[in-house]
Amino acid sequence: MKPKSNSDEMWGVVKSTLSGTCLSVVMPVYNLALTIRENLIKTAELYSQHGIDVELIAVDDGSTDSTWSEIMVASNNLPPHVKLKSVRLSQNGGKGAALKAGFLASTGQYVLLLDGDLDINPKQTPYFFSSLVDNDADIVVGSKRHKNSEVQYPWHRRILSQVYYALVYAFIGLPITDTQTGMKLFKREVLAQALARMLVKTYAFDLELLAIAHGRGAKIAEAPVVIKFGNKFGALRVSTVRNMAIDTLAVFYRLKLLKYYDSVNPPRPADRKLTVSVVIACPESSWMLEECLASLENQTYKPLEIIVLPDSETGKVRPAEKRNIGIKRAKGDVIAFIDDDAYADVHWIENAIKYFSEDSIAAVGGPGVTPPNDSYMAKVGGRVYKNPLVSGNYRYRYAAGGICRDVDDFPSCNLFVRRSVLESFGGYRTDFWPGEDTLLCKDIIDGGGRIVYDPWVLVYHHRRALFMPHIRQIARYAFHRGYFCKNFPSNSLHFSYFVPTLFFLYIVSAIVAGSFLTSCCTGVCKVVLLSYVCVPSIMYLFLTAVTSLSLNPLSTLLTMSGVFITHIVYGVQFARGLIARRAPCEFIGQDHAKK
Repeated sequence: MKPKSNSDEMWGVVKSTLSGTCLSVVMPVYNLALTIRENLIKTAELYSQHGIDVELIAVDDGSTDSTWSEIMVASNNLPPHVKLKSVRLSQNGGKGAALKAGFLASTGQYVLLLDGDLDINPKQTPYFFSSLVDNDADIVVGSKRHKNSEVQYPWHRRILSQVYYALVYAFIGLPITDTQTGMKLFKREVLAQALARMLVKTYAFDLELLAIAHGRGAKIAEAPVVIKFGNKFGALRVSTVRNMAIDTLAVFYRLKLLKYYDSVNPPRPADRKLTVSVVIACPESSWMLEECLASLENQTYKPLEIIVLPDSETGKVRPAEKRNIGIKRAKGDVIAFIDDDAYADVHWIENAIKYFSEDSIAAVGGPGVTPPNDSYMAKVGGRVYKNPLVSGNYRYRYAAGGICRDVDDFPSCNLFVRRSVLESFGGYRTDFWPGEDTLLCKDIIDGGGRIVYDPWVLVYHHRRALFMPHIRQIARYAFHRGYFCKNFPSNSLHFSYFVPTLFFLYIVSAIVAGSFLTSCCTGVCKVVLLSYVCVPSIMYLFLTAVTSLSLNPLSTLLTMSGVFITHIVYGVQFARGLIARRAPCEFIGQDHAKK
């Protein structure tokens, strides 16, 4: 039966529930230039017609067309009772990131998530409020399987939806029949608590959000919807299904096995607003520096000052020396370090500064992901860095996601540090490059401070292109890590750093063993040597192929090659650093990241 939600009585339930407050309607939007103006005006007129005070929050999730301009035009054509707030994200971060940004801009005690394409008509709003009241619920989700829903969509989507529901019910145990429908109503405090613990930004954000809320005792109810998909199967790509499955398994792992959501405690509000100085060490002005500065100008939490330190001002000195100059000039409570070849997410400072309300936290960092505008070979270099066989336990540094955690080492391309902590030990050591940030983190940890990683403290970091620029960078990192393992072990002496060297030694020994196979080896000895050479090699090749897999065969092959070369170069250079009497200090070289 098709829901009919236009009666004055049903809209009266909405008004009485709101009790004079406004309803916040968050509408994530991506590349909807052709329809978003009409959709916003249509939505605004509907609520105005029924006397509902509404703030529409249109979140442009990094659109590449004229969506933002159309949102601006719509803002001048809205009826009474409706206020439009617009939020623009610099990069497409997915519906989870858009919802979080929209929520931060909202003020209503009730928040309605509504897809910007209006696949579900907002006329169905009264059904959500009626379900909220009738079930004394905290969250109401639209369900395609509700007995009163009217849904028309292709059979293949029905099958995928049914399979996904079965998996969610079996692994997560949510007491609802649908998690993915794009209309949901939340009580503000419940949504705030869940968003503060969310990690998924894209594919399974609905599932994670509901799983967190349910785990914290929120009551979830369902409402009927009317959906007419048409034939949209083409938009459901294989990569989307794969990523959805990965994200869903990650939610299951964190919820049921790791018990992460039960243990995480979001930081308390600060007693006062802390100020932030941003320090950028760079060789000279460049298009990357301009990109970085533009991202800082758009921050939702404005920095007190931005200190740029090019060679023309400081002389040709190492990055550590430049940053120390910045520390001495800075006036902020917290100093944020970002490289000139990186640019920040719009909520970068906002997501980091909240941690400094806790005195024990001395520093905060987040991922540096590969930008979408990098060259093809730079993107492949980024794929190599975030390959689990390369970054291992440290993959969170290069890929968005992962859990909030305490760490003992983090790069300065994305690092916030209390100014008082930096001043207590004189800032960066200036006798090493690279690796000066590792020693800075060592000083923080040795002094009793905590370094926190948060996946929402996000920057986009341009990569060195595969192969030679990438190899030169890996070689420097590996040499210094080997040297630090011996001389500064407190945050460098970890087994994972030794693995590439062990792999290189295996390759050498396998080559030696292979030479015996072709000469004098016979019988049992030959079988043993053959197994020694072939079994680990086949396993390595298989794991490299699986972790490098892409729908583009060329990307798969280049990534596999990059992973292998990275292991060899890192293994050799790490061993050299381990036995070296001293580590050279270097200046920024010719392979500064290029587009």
